[in-house]
Amino acid sequence: MSKLNSYKILITNLEEIPQAVQQIISILGDQRIVLLNGNLGAGKTTITQQIVKSLGHTGSTSSPTYSLVNEYEGADGPIYHMDLYRLKDLDEAYDIGIEDYLYSGNYCFIEWPELIMDMLEGESYIQMNIEQKEDGKRCIEILLQN
Repeated sequence: MSKLNSYKILITNLEEIPQAVQQIISILGDQRIVLLNGNLGAGKTTITQQIVKSLGHTGSTSSPTYSLVNEYEGADGPIYHMDLYRLKDLDEAYDIGIEDYLYSGNYCFIEWPELIMDMLEGESYIQMNIEQKEDGKRCIEILLQN
């Protein structure tokens, strides 16, 4: 029987992001698929870019909004950052090779994952919900199944 674990991290200002990212990485453990949920502007891309750098990428990072998938070289191999917001249907996800990314064994950070949830049935993944509060603080809830 699986057990759902939940963690919460509060970020009160931008200077706290690196410390929060270190906590996130320690929570990830061996999990490689991370689904990011949150409203526009909540910080999904910013936090993912910081995670990518903490995983050993030394070059620049950018939002995958238009490219759909950005690939970065990390200390332990490729890291994929996807933004599925602009995809209209599951066929478009297959067209970009979503299965190859998901089953590569490499980190996959996926913004707007709702479209591919059926593909993940039975798979192990982490869900990271980022909520921006009215006072500018961000609450990150991380859900993982053991």
